Amino acid sequence: MELKRYFNEMESVRDEVFALPGMQDTRATLGAGLSGFWARTKFALRLMLTETELITFAILQWACVIAGYYLWVQMLAWIPEETWRAAAESERVSVPDLVLFAWSFVCVGLVAFPLGLLTGAMGAVHVQHRLGQESTIAGCLKMVAPRAWPLWIFHWIDGWWTVNRILDRLPKKNDRRTPAQKALSEALYYAWKVATIGIVPGLVTGRGLIDAGRRSVGMVRARFSDVIILRGGYSALCWIVGVGAYIGTIFFFIKFPGLVDFNAPTESQIFKFYFWAGIPLIVSVGVVMLFLRPVYIISACDIYADYVREREENLVLPPPPRGAVNADTFAFVAVALLALAAAFIFRFREELGVVELLGRLG
Repeated sequence: MELKRYFNEMESVRDEVFALPGMQDTRATLGAGLSGFWARTKFALRLMLTETELITFAILQWACVIAGYYLWVQMLAWIPEETWRAAAESERVSVPDLVLFAWSFVCVGLVAFPLGLLTGAMGAVHVQHRLGQESTIAGCLKMVAPRAWPLWIFHWIDGWWTVNRILDRLPKKNDRRTPAQKALSEALYYAWKVATIGIVPGLVTGRGLIDAGRRSVGMVRARFSDVIILRGGYSALCWIVGVGAYIGTIFFFIKFPGLVDFNAPTESQIFKFYFWAGIPLIVSVGVVMLFLRPVYIISACDIYADYVREREENLVLPPPPRGAVNADTFAFVAVALLALAAAFIFRFREELGVVELLGRLG
């Protein structure tokens, strides 16, 4: 499968950066990361105020994440209390676990498509600004539409690894991993984020996903200090926001104790908890999507543009594609079919026997 091939190629990109001399021991200090990110913020904010379509793209990205989260939450309401209890008492992977895993994968894929296009549009704004060209919302989206397939695949892979990393960090029962194993997982994730920092601008300027991945590795090698400082500052700020979301969720339920009955069996309150926890989560995600992520994307594109200039190459946008159906047209068809399948399962879950199946598994 092409998706599997891309996944393997992206893993090799991560592993190549992970193996760079000093990569595992070199991280920006908190002060250096925050000050470096702040320095980048000045340019990014000026660009956002000048090219206001960047703000629109950021708001739309935030809306996509919210929609994806609440789409995912819906399946939690389909699983009866008895099924949750049986799954909790079993040490083996249960069928509901597999169903929820598949649903999560689909939800991430659906969000990844618009997220990829909007992120690519942000990159297009930056490139046009560097070239002295005028940018518009429609123009930027039209420009990145031919890159829909690689943008979707990359953001699907990136989103899936990010979601799993976030869940992996949460406290859990019967966690048998050693501190060394946890540290390795965190280091590999960090290497992934560093390794792929140049992929979006590479895709926007006409490269394929595999080529953009290799190009990104070259950029990391050449601009290692800039990349590490930018990633370090962004990661630190996301950690701060994440801790704030965790604390905010606790205070939210203290403020509104009637939303979830914490004295009732946990299994009976899972859907309610995740549904209402989405409110403080939305606020924290908004901080990231409306401010931190745009600064990060714009700064990554800026580093990429400097890298291209140092190689004495021209920063150019690809011409509009000609011809009939291509891979990117297929991407639009594929995501439409995926969305229709998800909507069909959601609408006819009882007629299809999905709810009954999950109930019998309890």
